[in-house]
Amino acid sequence: MQAKRMELVLRAAPLTLCIAAMAIMLQNKQTNEYGALHYSNIAVFKYLVYANGICAAYSLVSAMDSAFFAGAHGLSRAWVLFVLDQVLTYVILTAVAAGVEILFLAYQGDEKAAWSEVCESYDTFCYSARASVSVSAAAVVCFVLLSLGSAHSLFSKYDKPITRK
Repeated sequence: MQAKRMELVLRAAPLTLCIAAMAIMLQNKQTNEYGALHYSNIAVFKYLVYANGICAAYSLVSAMDSAFFAGAHGLSRAWVLFVLDQVLTYVILTAVAAGVEILFLAYQGDEKAAWSEVCESYDTFCYSARASVSVSAAAVVCFVLLSLGSAHSLFSKYDKPITRK
């Protein structure tokens, strides 16, 4: 019973985290003497919003499935959850990794590529982007734990291999 409750919490937690990260990024914009900057001007941040939206939807559906069909843990359901948990973990992980890279460039710049440090001019934008990426990173932790749990749930249904002596 405790394991089922923990699974439900781990399936519901990314929902709130992904929605929060999405809301922060969707409102992220700043205007100054250099012009206006909106999250949609940066493809990686659009990808982060889409990834959070997809992961939030999956979290909702999988949490409802876990809550209402907790006893129906057949082999095919275990495989579906395992595969989907893996896929969504990698989707949100790639979005966070790309977001971290863009933020690094925004804060540090890159002289060789002639990219300046834009966060000196767009500090509010960068702060909000950093908050959104950080919340998304917390969702990654939940998805990694879900992936480990679904892998354990699936592969514990199989017999141990026979060892010869």
